[in-house]
Parts: sequence; C-alpha cells; structure tokens
Amino acid sequence: MTRTPPPYVPGHGLLAGRSAVVTAAAGAGIGGATARRLLEEGARVVLSDAHARRLKESEAELAAEFGADRVSALPCDVTDEAQVAALLDFAEERHGRLDILVNNAGLGGTADLVDMTDAQWDKVLDVTLNGTFRCTRAALRRLKAAGSGGVVVNNASVVGWRAQKGQAHYAAAKAGVMALTRCAALEAAEYGVRVNAVSPSLAMHPHLAKVTTPELLEELTAREAFGRYAEPWEVANVIVFLASGYSSYLTGEVVSVSSQHP
Repeated sequence: MTRTPPPYVPGHGLLAGRSAVVTAAAGAGIGGATARRLLEEGARVVLSDAHARRLKESEAELAAEFGADRVSALPCDVTDEAQVAALLDFAEERHGRLDILVNNAGLGGTADLVDMTDAQWDKVLDVTLNGTFRCTRAALRRLKAAGSGGVVVNNASVVGWRAQKGQAHYAAAKAGVMALTRCAALEAAEYGVRVNAVSPSLAMHPHLAKVTTPELLEELTAREAFGRYAEPWEVANVIVFLASGYSSYLTGEVVSVSSQHP
C-alpha cells in the first residue's frame, strides 16, 4: 500500500483558448487547485469567492505566474442571484466568452439532526445546493444563447451517497447537487452543453483541517484504499477531464474521485 501522493501531472494544453469560471476558488482547496489546473491546461480563468481578501491574494499569485491577461477575479456570494449574474457577465466581458463553469462553492458543518436548527439547515442548503442551482441556471442561459456548447462541472461529495453522522444537511445538499446535475444535463444536451459532477471522498486542505477533528480525519483516512487522503489537485485533474474534449460523450454523470471502501 502506498501512502505517498503520485507526481504532479503537467499540463497538456487541453483547454487552450477556453474561458472558465470557478467559484470558491481562493485558497488551497479543490477550487484553488482547479483554477491552477485550468490555467496549466491553457484556459483563461475568472476566480470567484465570497472571501475578498483571500481572492485578491489568489488572483495576484496566479496572475504573476500565468499572466494578468489570463487571470481575473470577482467576489461573489452564490446565495445572491444578482452577484451570480454579475460574475458571469464579468467573465464574458473580460474574456469574450464563457465556456466552462466549475461550481465548487459549498458549506458544511456538523450537527446531529435532533440538535440542528432551521438556520443551520438553511445556510448549508442555500450555499451548497441553491448556490449551485443559481450558478448553473445563469451559465446555461448564457451558453444556450451563445449556441457554441460549453461545460458545467459541479462538486458533489461521497456523502451524497453514503451516510455520515452529523452531516444530514450537507449530505442532503450534495445529493441534491447530484440530482440537479442529471436533470440539467438532459435539458442542456438539447443545445450542446454538458453537465457533470465529481464526487470526492477526502481531499485534504487547510480549511478542512480547521473544521474537522483529528480523530474524524484519521477515521476517514483509514477508509481509503490507498491509506491516504487525496491531494486537491487530484480532484482537480478529474474536473479538467470533464471540462475537456476527452469527456465529449459524458453528460449527467457523477464521477467518484475516491479510493474509499465500505
């Protein structure tokens, strides 16, 4: 059994000339890794996040590496429809078109159902499920009008399939993202747009470490066949695959990015 991550995979120009938007893209999580991988594959990327300071730092770092002409950023709260519309308008104005939307924004939390408040439930559902709905709806309206195809990739989670104590709100939201993905894919196929999702099990990043106990992380890691958690870029690789022409016949799929066993 290997517990060492594999070598980082270099870019191959899979998305050259494409324009992408990634939500919750600031920092070192899956969103940040996805933005970097899209840039490495040749795309122009608009970063978005609700945390303006972290977003500005991420923009500066990536622009210095890949060029200010290929990296832009705009804060966006995905619970606000006007901000979502402004984000996608900005992407079209900045890069001339919209080809790829990665819905990465999500919010978790831990509470047993008997103790969970309406406010806790509503907040997780509004960011994680409703936010994905708002962004997907706004993107599909623009992609349908443009008539040149496009791709939406949603970030789900294995808890949308598998039960985990204290995660009823998050699991319900992620299961909803999976169902939304399948339904949106059937509708969008009529105008040449693909909609898929990834379903990671355990991808480690600083924020997860802050909000999860060491004991739970150890338990979840022990379930993984490789004896380790995923690196965020390993999930981002699958997102890149779904955004690229290599997945041209995939739509409505939820791809498990996991080595987890029962």
